Amino acid sequence: QVQLVESGGGLVQPGGSLRLSCAASGSVFSISTMGWYRQAPGKQRELVATISSGGSTNYADSAKGRFTISRDNAKNTMYLQMNSLKPEDTAVYYCNLKTSPFYTVWGKGTLVTVSS
Repeated sequence: QVQLVESGGGLVQPGGSLRLSCAASGSVFSISTMGWYRQAPGKQRELVATISSGGSTNYADSAKGRFTISRDNAKNTMYLQMNSLKPEDTAVYYCNLKTSPFYTVWGKGTLVTVSS
């Protein structure tokens, strides 16, 4: 059973940076599409960015130019570098692993608060 553990969230001032990490257990990480999603209070969960097993990336418009998703298959870990953070980036950020349309796993999330 794959488990995902996010870390790196916290309180940051507008314009600041954070790097989130997602550590995966199990042996399917390298063949999985990984993604970051977020859910702000009172809103639906939304896509932030994804990265395929081959390293192809996809970003939500809100993340383009500010966020960078990456992965280290040797460490079974995915990252999200977030720069130029805005108050509207405040949300719980979730890690997602998908190996097929029928197998997807979610982490428990890490809270990012952007506030002065």
